[in-house]
Order: sequence, then structure tokens, then C-alpha cells
Amino acid sequence: MNEKIQESAPIPLGEAQPRRSRQARVVWGSRVVTVGGSAPVRVQSMTNTDTVDVIGTAIQVKELALAGSEMVRITVNTPEAAAAVPHIREQLDRMQVDVPLVGDFHYNGHTLLSQHPACAEALSKYRINPGNVGKGDKRDRQFGMMIEAALRHDKPVRIGVNWGSLDQDLLARLMDENQQRARPWEARQVMYEALIQSALDSASHAVELGMDPAQVLISCKVSGVQDLVAVYQELAKRCDYPLHLGLTEAGMGTKGTVASAAALSVLLQQGIGDTIRVSLTPQPGEARTQEVVVATEILQALGLRTFVPSVTACPGCGRTTSTTFQELAKQIDDYLRASMPVWRARYPGVENLKVAVMGCIVNGPGESKHADIGISLPGTGEAPAAPVFIDGQKALTLRGEGIATEFQALVQQYIERRFGAGKAA
Repeated sequence: MNEKIQESAPIPLGEAQPRRSRQARVVWGSRVVTVGGSAPVRVQSMTNTDTVDVIGTAIQVKELALAGSEMVRITVNTPEAAAAVPHIREQLDRMQVDVPLVGDFHYNGHTLLSQHPACAEALSKYRINPGNVGKGDKRDRQFGMMIEAALRHDKPVRIGVNWGSLDQDLLARLMDENQQRARPWEARQVMYEALIQSALDSASHAVELGMDPAQVLISCKVSGVQDLVAVYQELAKRCDYPLHLGLTEAGMGTKGTVASAAALSVLLQQGIGDTIRVSLTPQPGEARTQEVVVATEILQALGLRTFVPSVTACPGCGRTTSTTFQELAKQIDDYLRASMPVWRARYPGVENLKVAVMGCIVNGPGESKHADIGISLPGTGEAPAAPVFIDGQKALTLRGEGIATEFQALVQQYIERRFGAGKAA
């Protein structure tokens, strides 16, 4: 009983490994979004409007930006779409939405960027898919024309390889070479190599044509979780370009959310990835902004970024037959998220707020004490009282039918006192 406790090393703190990529810059006006290096992992999204619809596209870009997207990609696939881009930018500037626009080019990007210089100037970055820039002798020439436009307008580029549109000549060559190996690789491993080679060869070609290596970003997107992890782990070993992560078609609803969280979390924890997109297929009636919400939640869950106040809520069990805590948790969460576009400027630091909405006495008081402000609602058989804890101390007890409204008012008062202009020094 009196033996001396043996000294041991403490368990390491859980944290993501540092990233090793160089830093790039994406600029619009006075807005500079740094990517890579020590910059935060950035959230990207993409519109699903017809780019020719200037007002509709500008509105959706604004919605995505307000939800937390720091760059928004738009399709530029026709002369009409290219002609619309400067007007979309004008609409955004009028609405004081300074989010950078990224042009997504396939097949005819070389023509559109050359023939529509106003489009090339209005965009902040170009996405180039090396599998879709041309075949045979046209490939290098048309790729070169897109890089020339980037140089002329001083824009960064993302070399965005996708296994659904991979360079078939390169893949065929690597398959042939594989057959000559004493121990041939599996076909999927050859596919991985083709993705990586296509990205790195195209990036090197862009640099040879005059691009600053710090203005070249890379992505190698696939739709399988294990495939994405394998490709990016190898890609990160071979280059220090900033890397954009995302499953190319994550899927709908729970499937897409879980798959994206699984793949991106593994890589981000290893220090791999500088920008992310969650490519969700919207469910009927679902807002396009849901993909941004999921992306920000992934980064916030990993402790890499903080976008909105967190709400810890009880999952419910046989002790909590009432749905009051569920309704209140959703009400508070929706209220905080909807308020953030205004609160970011009014209440600096409010995104770090922690709120707890608990459903019974088992963990309710403890979780509420750990939060900045928390409430423990009565469970089955408990006294009809809801103690509220503020900064770890019991502050008051709420009773009656208006608990939800009263607690929301307390949250607002706490935010004003702690983060508002009149906060204590």
C-alpha cells in the first residue's frame, strides 16, 4: 500500500500533426486567403446553379460564404457562363461578399480564358483537370494556354485530377509497364500511381511554363475512403504543394457525411490537407450550404478550426422520456448558427462559446459545469426544476413552461456580457 508510485510518461495530448506544405495565396480585392503552411485548413464549396444565371449564382455564393465557405467554385463551361462571371463578381461586390471565386474548367478552358479576359480577371483561382485539357498533341498546347492566362492575370491554379476523368493515355502506359514487373501491382494500385503522376507531372509542367511553385495547388480526388487515404498519404510524401482534400462524389445524407468525415479526419490528423470540400449530393429540399456545415463541423470536431459555438447535448435514454431537452438543444443550436454571420463582427471570439443542454441528473450538472453556460433539464421522476450553470457555478434554477425561452435569453445575455463591446477588460 505504501509502495512508491512508479513514475511514467504522461499520455501525449491529442492533436493533429503539423502540415508540411508550402503556402499559397488566393486573392480578391483586399481579401487574401492564405492556403497551406501554417494557415488554417480552408473550407471550399461549389455552386450547383447555372452560372449563366447571374443573380441566382451570386445569391448561392453569398449563402455558401455566410455558412463558412472561404472560397467558392463555379462552373465555367460555355462562352455564356464565362461572360457571366464578371457580372457575378460585380453582384457579390455590391453585396459586400468578398469571397474568392474559383473557376472550374474542363475541355474548353483554354478557349474560354483566352477569349474572355474579363472572366479570367474576375476569378481568383483556376481549377484545371489534366485529364480534360485535350488529347495527343493538343494536350500540352491547351494546358499551356491555361497557364499563360494564369500568369497574365496573376492567378494561382489547382491541378485537380479525378479518377473519373483520368488521363487514359497515361493510365494505359502505366498498365503496360505494370505487366513487365516481376510482381505486377494490383490494378487499383496502378490507378493510384496514375493519379499521382498526372498531378505531379502537370504541376511540374506549370512551373516550367513560369508558374511560381507557391501558386500551384494539387488534388487527386476519388470516391472511396480507403482509396483517398492511400493516394494522399503517398502524394504528401512526394511533394510539398498545398493539397485540396475531398471525396469526388461523397454521396447523399448520412452516407456522404460519414464517408467524408472518415476520410478527411484520417488525413487531417496526419497533417495532410490544406483545403477541404465535402461533396454532398443534396437531399430533396436540402440547402446547398449543408456541405459547408459538414466541412466546418469536421474541422471543429478535430480541434483544427472553430466556426460556431458548440452545443453539448444529451443523447437521451430511458431516464429522459421528455423531448424538451432535444427541442431546446436544436433551438439553441439553430439560433447560434443562424446568428453567426452577424455575431462574427459584433462579438469577437463568440465561436469559442460552449453550451450544454442536458436531459437528466446523471451527467447534466457535470456537463453543464464544464460548459460556459449549461442547463440540466429534469429527467423522468426528477423534480421539475432546471438548474443553470454559468462559468462552472450554479447561477439559478428555471421552472415552469417558459424554460426554453428563458434559457435562450440567458445565453444571449451571457454572449453580450462576455463577448460584447462592454465586456470586462
